[in-house]
Amino acid sequence: MNPLSCTAQQRRAWLLASGLAFAAAATLGHVGLARAETWPSRPIQLLIPYPPGGSADLLARPVAAKLQERLGQPVVLDYRPGAGGTIATQMLARAKPDGNTLIMVLAAHAINASLYPKLPYDTRKDFAPVSLVANLPMILAGSTSLRANTVPELIAEAKASPGKLTFASAGNGNTGHLAGELFDSVAGIKMTHVPYKGSAQVVTAMLSGEVQLTFDSISTTLPHVRSGKVRALAVTGAKRAAIAPDVPTLAEVGVPGINITGWYAVLAPAGTPAPVVDRLSREIATVLKEPELKANLASNGYEPVGSTPDALRSHIDAEITRWSKVVKDSGAQVQ
Repeated sequence: MNPLSCTAQQRRAWLLASGLAFAAAATLGHVGLARAETWPSRPIQLLIPYPPGGSADLLARPVAAKLQERLGQPVVLDYRPGAGGTIATQMLARAKPDGNTLIMVLAAHAINASLYPKLPYDTRKDFAPVSLVANLPMILAGSTSLRANTVPELIAEAKASPGKLTFASAGNGNTGHLAGELFDSVAGIKMTHVPYKGSAQVVTAMLSGEVQLTFDSISTTLPHVRSGKVRALAVTGAKRAAIAPDVPTLAEVGVPGINITGWYAVLAPAGTPAPVVDRLSREIATVLKEPELKANLASNGYEPVGSTPDALRSHIDAEITRWSKVVKDSGAQVQ
């Protein structure tokens, strides 16, 4: 309605409606602020999509401990592994959007959007991005039973016996799974993927000789490299990892075009009040700057980030697009 061309009665009705709309918006704004001021009033549940002992666990534990100091409420880790992280993610999508249920997702969150034909949630619409917490280099490592000592030797062996070499990952849709599929595609070889429930199980399989190779987080694999029980062949990122400067990149050993780094982020259910999301984002960024926590994370190879919700949303959008192409080009499938 154009208030300049209507009757006096219509103008009064229009003004009344506008006033009511403004009052409603203001009330909702005050409610959101009030929730942020009183939140959290009870323990916070942080869903972890993988079993204890993996890279998500190694990151979540010290971060949660620092967060609960600042928030004044326990941050309880709730492990819900399975289906490439989609079980825990579905739980979050169905949770009450009050800021008391969160999840720490990995890069698999973006991969699953194209790897799984049907997901019980919308990767973009059903979640409120909170913060990108950290990045983590990945490593290609071999069992001591592996004959190859270098990546060129590995490729030669794989070409001589297609499908014979096995590589483990922390689950279908995990970054390690896609790293292996992409490595196969770029190197012109075929290895057999063996998915496990998490990184801890991958390490056990590697140490026992159950599988020969893994593309996994450097935080869980490097300790066994240092003890001589696992052999480091290359890192999958564009540059060498600060925690393992002697391990070359794949590009340096003749396999260019692969740049894969793991990342970890916190999400809330869609509809969580913006003031609550913003406060949580700020608190995460604050604890990640604490010297004690930074040193803890660096010792395990993590590179702390701490982003705004908008920055994380853009990051996830870009990762969904990127991994969709990788899934298509590599022919990766859920096994």
